[in-house]
Amino acid sequence: MVTTSAPRFEHLREARGIGVAKPRLSWTNLGPAGWEQRAAEIEITRGDRVTTTGRVATGESVLVAWPGEPLRSREVASVRVRVWGATRAETDTAEVADWGPAATVEAGLLSASDWVAKPIAADWDEDPDSDTRRPPLLRRDFTVGAGLESARLYVTAHGVYEAEINGRRVGDEALAPGWTSYANRLRTATHDVTALLHPGDNAIGSWMGDGWYRGRLGWRGGFRNLFGSDLSLIAQLELRYHDGRVETLATDEHWRASVGPIISSGNYDGEHYDAREERTGWSSPGFDASAWTGVRIGTRDPSTFVAPEGPPVRAVEEVAPIAVLTSPSGRRILDLGQNLVGRLRIRLSGTAGATVVIRTAEVMQAGEIYTRPLREAKATDSYTLAGRPIPPNGGAAEVWEPRFTIHGFRYAEISGWPGDLDAAVANGDLVARVYHSDLERTGWFESSDERVNRLHENVLWSMRGNFVDLPTDCPQRDERVGWTGDLQVFARTASFLYDVSGMLGSWLRDVAVEQHEDGTVPWYVPFIPDDGQWTPNRPGAVWGDVAVLTPWVLYERFGDLGVLAAQYDSAKRWVDLVHRLSGPDHLWNEGFQLGDWLDPAAPPDRPAESLTDRYLVATAYSAWSTAHLAKTAAVLGRSDDAEHYADLAEATRRAFLAEYVGEDGVMTSDAQTAYSLAIAFELLPDAEAVDRAGERLSALVAGAGNRIATGFVGTPIVSDALTSSGHLDRAYDLLLEDECPSWLYAVEQGATTIWERWDSMLPDGTVNPGQMTSFNHYALGAVADWLHRVVAGIAPAAPGYRSILFRPRPGGGLTHASAVHLTPYGRASITWTIVAGALQVEVEVPTGTSAVVDLPGAEPASVTSGTHRFAVGVDAQPSTTGATDPFTGIEPARATL
Repeated sequence: MVTTSAPRFEHLREARGIGVAKPRLSWTNLGPAGWEQRAAEIEITRGDRVTTTGRVATGESVLVAWPGEPLRSREVASVRVRVWGATRAETDTAEVADWGPAATVEAGLLSASDWVAKPIAADWDEDPDSDTRRPPLLRRDFTVGAGLESARLYVTAHGVYEAEINGRRVGDEALAPGWTSYANRLRTATHDVTALLHPGDNAIGSWMGDGWYRGRLGWRGGFRNLFGSDLSLIAQLELRYHDGRVETLATDEHWRASVGPIISSGNYDGEHYDAREERTGWSSPGFDASAWTGVRIGTRDPSTFVAPEGPPVRAVEEVAPIAVLTSPSGRRILDLGQNLVGRLRIRLSGTAGATVVIRTAEVMQAGEIYTRPLREAKATDSYTLAGRPIPPNGGAAEVWEPRFTIHGFRYAEISGWPGDLDAAVANGDLVARVYHSDLERTGWFESSDERVNRLHENVLWSMRGNFVDLPTDCPQRDERVGWTGDLQVFARTASFLYDVSGMLGSWLRDVAVEQHEDGTVPWYVPFIPDDGQWTPNRPGAVWGDVAVLTPWVLYERFGDLGVLAAQYDSAKRWVDLVHRLSGPDHLWNEGFQLGDWLDPAAPPDRPAESLTDRYLVATAYSAWSTAHLAKTAAVLGRSDDAEHYADLAEATRRAFLAEYVGEDGVMTSDAQTAYSLAIAFELLPDAEAVDRAGERLSALVAGAGNRIATGFVGTPIVSDALTSSGHLDRAYDLLLEDECPSWLYAVEQGATTIWERWDSMLPDGTVNPGQMTSFNHYALGAVADWLHRVVAGIAPAAPGYRSILFRPRPGGGLTHASAVHLTPYGRASITWTIVAGALQVEVEVPTGTSAVVDLPGAEPASVTSGTHRFAVGVDAQPSTTGATDPFTGIEPARATL
């Protein structure tokens, strides 16, 4: 029995308002062991018209080309798939499966000419330099006639918004429309609001907030109004009737504006809300808005509007406090037990005008919340009560949660609480709501060592807290920007844990549009101007290489050839720039570089001064990115480019060897990161050189007491470099060390997220005095990719896991480990256990894929889909060949129906 899933469109779980006319289709099959798809049929229903491809011979089921006429703006289509297949042993027969369930796709407004809405903002003057500008409410009344068939709200904003119709919220996303390179790409949303409307009088309105658009961004006081000084709603409500009539209600001069209960709101500083200023019924019909002001009509080029490619930010979890503490100064503090990103929701009753203040922080020191790591972010919310009567059935009279801010915190100091705070917590009246992009979880890991499990959980929570519409850093302080290098080193880990294909694909488009004409990739995207003293607008290795290496990771992990094609010009411009800077000797040995950022040996106030020469790092990355650009060109069929960049990569590799590696194998920077780069980036000439480098790397790790001696560059690859050069035991020693600096040091200190510095918290329990100290930063958690691929032993061997490599390499005294990954083709998993002197392994291979099982001391075995079990002696010597990067860039079949 074979079952086929409903198709998915592009990388979206919710395909309403899709922005492409010919969305690619993906589906999964579930069948008996060894079964593979050999043909497929796609049926598309548009209204009362049904078209089908008929049976088409293909084994592809991931990102298959749209087989019919392009979708028109607003068009709705229902799609289902059926397949034919057989086991590999059956060469002549292919039985048909039942039709899978249908899925619906709906096009958004695909053409700029579809938009008639104009930006509207409140018609009053403001101080553009203020952080306390009061955001408006916007509203208007309208009439719905009889016979309404459907209604769609197409909406976006300059700023952030929450729309309401007839007093009910539209959608459930937060901080919409998110953060993009606003001048070039402004994301829109499509909502089915039919159920919110009724014949007769209706009303629509929207809350507004500063968000990233005009709110303070950046450090050292930051910048305001980076993208504009207005708070404008752009909304188009289309009413479609049974008789074919269409009425369009767009933002125009008929809307009205007023201040509301939000006194001020900002990403860094928090939100202040006075419930006495609420306008009861303001988004419902019949509200008296005669005292409200008019609106100002702005301009916006609708050709810059783009549809979402990934999920929105949502509240995804609630976390209750585990304790209520009293500080030495008598302050009351909630301990959530987990460092997270989000905000508190409170339920309370009290006197009108009383104010509750919430201050958040990641850590405590001397019994008080410790706010110095926030720098200039106030991270403070306040709620002033309206004094509503307690409901007759009891409970809280008022419920509040900030709308347009989030914080990174574990601890929340509460002052001004009306009543017994302990009782309120016990009653569930204060709870943290966790917010991040609502990505689908796809990866899990577990081992016999609970410390390692906690480390992995910390990586997961740091990713969650920093994937808020785009990959950011340090969600607690005055920063939270899309650092390119941080994501570049973490992309593989992220792609295992969650389906980030759509989110990162969208962000990479921003990388490309923010890239400068000469090829420079900004240090963070969207770009924020700097004061010229810290990260000026100039190229830097590792960070700029995101343009080449991250599209390759998305291709490797999700099988998306389209992302390579979309980002190719950006990748090429970056590599060409690097080689212009390197000159004829192919050495990038000039200019500003961050190098092995946050090497623990670097001075706390000069984190770029690592043990490894920053220009060694730059040249190594030049060779690595150039080699990946050559592979990208080959996959895209650009043979001339593939040959050119392969030659350039080889020339750079030779230049690296000549400049940085002595004849005896000792490198000019005799440091862990230098040898890790040489090994992991395949820069050494032969196996003998790899052995020498591995021996030296292992000796350096041992000489450091198995403590970390690498920064952002070396940490993601040092474990792989040790593994692939024959020093697996040393890699486990490094993993399991718990003295500072080490991964497990933070775990032993009670960390629940990954820290920015190895010693963000010092052994005496005080916070590192450095100005740049965060307790939530995912980059150094990139070791989780090694946990997945080496400790558990699961990795892609072909794009999108069409072929899987199971290669567990037990060590470190671990007695079992497991990993599960939801690949584009279905669930893959591995579990290994050491029992009675034998390594027992069970693997699960998704339907329609194949795998190689490579166990220590055994010949690799090729298997088809299904569940397979193996056993080998634990004393067998493992093979290390290819352990660094099993994926070889196999060209995929191009499926077209």
